[in-house]
Amino acid sequence: MPFSTSRGRNGAFNRLGAVWRLWWRRQSPTRQDRLAMLAPLAAVLLFLAAIISAFWYLRVEEIDREHEAVRRDVEYTQQRMRLRLLERQEQLMRIARDISNGEVDEQEFTSRAESLISQFPEVQALTWIDERRRVLASHAAPTLPSSQLRTLGEVLRPGETEGVFSLARDLQQPVYSQPIGGQDASTLLQLQIPLTTQGHFAGVVLGEYSIDGLLRYGAPSEVLARYAVTLRDGSDRLLAGNGLPEREGAKRLVPWASRSIDYEVPVSPVGNGLVIHAQAYRTSLGVVGSGFFWLVSALSAMTAWMLIATWRHTRRRVQAQEALMAETNFRRAMENSVLTGMRALDMESRITYVNAAFCQMTGWSESELVGQKPPYSYWPEEDHQILAARLRDELSGHHIPGGFQVRVKRKSGSIFDARLYVSPLIDPRGQQTGWMTSMTDITEPNRIRAQLSASHERFTIVLEALDASVSVAPLGSKELLFANKLYRQWFGTDTTGHLQMVAQAGVPQGGQEDTMDDVDDLAGLPTESLTMAQTENAEIYLPGLGKWLEVRSRYLNWTDGRLAQMVIATDITPRRHAEELGAQQAERAQSVSRLITMGEMASSVAHELNQPLTAISNYCSGMISRIQGGQITEEAMLFALEKTAKQAQRAGQIIQRIRSFVKKSEPNRTLSDVSEMVTEAVELAEIELRRRNVRLSHYVAARLPQLLVDPILIEQVLINLMKNAAESIDQAQRPSGRRTVELRVVPRRVEEQPVIEFSVLDSGKGLAPEVLERLYEAFFSTKSEGMGIGLNLCRSIVESHQGRMQAENLYNGPDVTGCRFSFWIPLVQPADTAAPSAETTRDPGVTA
Repeated sequence: MPFSTSRGRNGAFNRLGAVWRLWWRRQSPTRQDRLAMLAPLAAVLLFLAAIISAFWYLRVEEIDREHEAVRRDVEYTQQRMRLRLLERQEQLMRIARDISNGEVDEQEFTSRAESLISQFPEVQALTWIDERRRVLASHAAPTLPSSQLRTLGEVLRPGETEGVFSLARDLQQPVYSQPIGGQDASTLLQLQIPLTTQGHFAGVVLGEYSIDGLLRYGAPSEVLARYAVTLRDGSDRLLAGNGLPEREGAKRLVPWASRSIDYEVPVSPVGNGLVIHAQAYRTSLGVVGSGFFWLVSALSAMTAWMLIATWRHTRRRVQAQEALMAETNFRRAMENSVLTGMRALDMESRITYVNAAFCQMTGWSESELVGQKPPYSYWPEEDHQILAARLRDELSGHHIPGGFQVRVKRKSGSIFDARLYVSPLIDPRGQQTGWMTSMTDITEPNRIRAQLSASHERFTIVLEALDASVSVAPLGSKELLFANKLYRQWFGTDTTGHLQMVAQAGVPQGGQEDTMDDVDDLAGLPTESLTMAQTENAEIYLPGLGKWLEVRSRYLNWTDGRLAQMVIATDITPRRHAEELGAQQAERAQSVSRLITMGEMASSVAHELNQPLTAISNYCSGMISRIQGGQITEEAMLFALEKTAKQAQRAGQIIQRIRSFVKKSEPNRTLSDVSEMVTEAVELAEIELRRRNVRLSHYVAARLPQLLVDPILIEQVLINLMKNAAESIDQAQRPSGRRTVELRVVPRRVEEQPVIEFSVLDSGKGLAPEVLERLYEAFFSTKSEGMGIGLNLCRSIVESHQGRMQAENLYNGPDVTGCRFSFWIPLVQPADTAAPSAETTRDPGVTA
């Protein structure tokens, strides 16, 4: 049976050998040579790979074991430090609890702190801080530097442990801070334990640990002996201990050499702010212990190099031949594909070579051009002398590096513009054998350049003819890139006017001051966002010109890529004068309107004044009669005089209100009380309403905020509306029970904005639809004696205070039962309430 198995195995080997020989004979001799060279090389490379794999596998196992040992020892050290910190934290919490209960005063605290610091070397200082960050008691170890000592009564500086102090106050739990200090013995870790008295925060107990002491007394000695143990903060900054430097030489010489084995873990309860980092001391054999590996590697590399050198030597001729053919094909393809015409001349000015592009440009074939001498067939007849002179300059070596422009004639007789670049033609021995000329057709670029020049000329003419000043200057520079005619007339040819307009308009323009610390206001912003931004407008006055200018500016990218600012200034002096004149006319219209209102109410005012004057006359006549008859006592005379004085005061108040209402004054917006404005308006309007037998009721909501308005103008609007309401009731001839006008002042919100709404309701016959459409038109009135400026002026006053006015009919089913006029004024914002009475502002929105 074994004999049969052996015979079967031999037969299989024979068949495999036969197949191999058959496959080998089918290969070409070149392929056989190549395989014969590659097989030994592959064997050597496989042997070297096996050796490297074995060393690498053994080293990986060793590193894994060392990693596991480091991780286990570091976690053990972390547990030891954690227990030590928790024990110190518990002791500090007991002290804090006794302080909160009032069992420990400053002296007792100092005694306990001294005992705790002497017993545990890593504790460097204990401090009692109240809720105002003032030090009540403190004790520190003698080793603590004087710069880190805290004195009694000292207040912690802003920023010093401020975040941790606030966190301890908010959480009411012990809080560790990030390590403070550098890589020295003064590096400290702080623990703040909050104090509470009757549930209120009363300060903290601040414990400060030495990071170096924590490592020295908290880490086991056997771990410190086996590893290089360090303490680091969250940003990997070394706080305590000494780490091992990297051995870069080992990385370069030993393939399997790895970085030093290390492991790190955060120390709880501090967290990621304090990390234990341990590095194992190297136990690798190094370069000397790996001599066998290097010997095998060197022998394998030498064998492989010899095999490769032999194989490359046999391939060198074939490669050189293939490279020569490829280079020839490449040059031919490149010459035929470029659009630039190439021409070669020998030292006698004879054409020796032209490429396909040159022939295509001129229309002459290569056979027609090669061998020609000046004048060449593609030279225009009228340029023979010029081109011959240029050719002599070329042959004498005075060629222009940037090329020169010439005219070239095609075979068809047409002319085109071309640019020629000439360079010497050097042979392999370094001797000049002729000249190489490249030719580019520039007919189309010349045409485009001419069009651009004409377009630029037209654009410049338009800018010069503008009635606005246009200037462009780069940011951070005093260079004026462009200025049109009007700018030059106003400001000259420098950037003084440009920068003055930019500064007065309030537009940022970086780099105007010549100081080392200046930074462009727009530095860091994307250029595309600036150039796509909308134009900024401003109106300024230039005393030097005596003009009002409307300044518009925007940013743009100049032709050289710099970010520039364009300023367009238009003279708006006539418009400003017209606006000022209109504002003056509006003020006069308001004053005239008040006079008209008082004129219309003249009879009512006279009737109102007649009552106190009649009473005064009666009191005086009665006293005279009783005095003449000797029938009056001193008390009766005093009583009569008091009555007379009251009636006189009443008449004086009526006259004073009328005088204040009609007095012409500049618009003055102040923070005004709503109730006072309504009271003044109601007392004046009641005179007219009583004459027309109309009852007035008013309601003002309680605790209304003040409004930033001109009180006289608002009173004028209210009096006009109440007077119009009384006239509407009189025209409707309502009975006495329905002759009522109601004034309501309430707060509201309009478009998410808080406002105060004034509304006047009457019981008249309402407004017709055609009247509603033209209600606020100037000089439109439904009254035969009316001038048609009352409601128009009222709406202008309301809108000048950023308010709105509206009118609507009141209905009871299909019947109109009256009309409601209302307007609202927005509340003043908090930022606008600072000293409002100190400013007098003109109402630009008021128009006649």
